[in-house]
Amino acid sequence: MSQIAQLTLIKSEFSIKHNRIDTLAFDQENKAFVIIEYKRSQSYSVVDQGISYLNLMLDYKADFIIEYNETQSKVLKRNDLDWSQSKVMFVSTSFTEVQKQSTNFKDLAIELWEIKQYENDIVLINPIKKTKSAPNIKQVQGVSDSEIAKVTREIKVFTEDDHLKDKSDDVVELYEAYKQAIVNLVPDVDIEAKKLYIAFKKNKNIVDIVVLKNSLKLFINCKSGDLDDSKDLMRDVSAVGHWGNGDYEVVVADTKDLEYIMSLIKQAI
Repeated sequence: MSQIAQLTLIKSEFSIKHNRIDTLAFDQENKAFVIIEYKRSQSYSVVDQGISYLNLMLDYKADFIIEYNETQSKVLKRNDLDWSQSKVMFVSTSFTEVQKQSTNFKDLAIELWEIKQYENDIVLINPIKKTKSAPNIKQVQGVSDSEIAKVTREIKVFTEDDHLKDKSDDVVELYEAYKQAIVNLVPDVDIEAKKLYIAFKKNKNIVDIVVLKNSLKLFINCKSGDLDDSKDLMRDVSAVGHWGNGDYEVVVADTKDLEYIMSLIKQAI
């Protein structure tokens, strides 16, 4: 679980209010709980069950915190959590096109993961990505279900557009330049918009970008002392609070050091 999804196992078969959750996990990066359900059959509605579980979590927050504190060495306080980043993951050998389409909303915190086993202990893991043109579920005509409305009101799924809206064309262009350079540097990199930054991942966070008003702030995911920075361009932030992963930070307002910064990012792969 930690290697594939970067999650911490809290409890298997977590029972709460006459419901049994297959796996309760915790996302340390987002400071949020994640419910994981495993399915053998394709004859079920992932949206209905997913929405039901998200509402269950929002209604009984204290029970989830207690379960965490009873199973983990670190005590979790209410202020340590970000409930808006909660989500449900469904894991199955396959999903129907109807199931994929029904969850293809950019503001719906439900993920589908296909996992298949082959000969020679080969396992294929395929998280189903939402399409770039995925609509907002609030905009769908006829969607007024109180459970869906509650979930979409309290849980926020962030996108790159959320970080780029209201930014100048120059900043958007700067972000696209660094994004493209990272994509070219790291094949099949995953780009995930978080609440405070945009994460670029290859099994783990490689670099995180915070989009500022007139510049970008990049965090390279290397521990203090592990980065070979001959130009001394990066700032060591290991002793101060910061948003992104890693101990090195740099603020850029142009692309003059782009190639050199890519050589630094490459060290985090």
